Amino acid sequence: MFTNGVFDLLHAGHVHLLEAARAEGGADGALVVGINSDASVRRLGKGADRPVVAEGERARLLAALAAVDCVVLFDEDTPLALIERLRPDVLVKGADYTRAAIVGADQVEGWGGRVVRVPLVEGQSTTDLLARVRRGADS
Repeated sequence: MFTNGVFDLLHAGHVHLLEAARAEGGADGALVVGINSDASVRRLGKGADRPVVAEGERARLLAALAAVDCVVLFDEDTPLALIERLRPDVLVKGADYTRAAIVGADQVEGWGGRVVRVPLVEGQSTTDLLARVRRGADS
């Protein structure tokens, strides 16, 4: 199984996605998580102050989770090259992505794999978390 993202300011929504992704492989499956490098995050246009947490720390936090078997940093704008190298049997993304917007979906399905969209946990996003922190700092 494979999923990817920025995973900046790890929160319960991230953990839900990772646990759901891990469950897709059963007892024998391994979950590989691709995370955007700091440079890649800046190119994504997430904001001048992003990522808040540096790539090495984000990787370490993810690697410490029971659901995660391996963490791989990627510096490209998308994880497509990594997906093509790993050839996962299951590609997992949050349901905020349409099937058409999931990078690597065509490739994974092309070699017989599945694409799974996991429902989001309402109110759990890095954007929401940062907004709450900023509101508190402005009080």
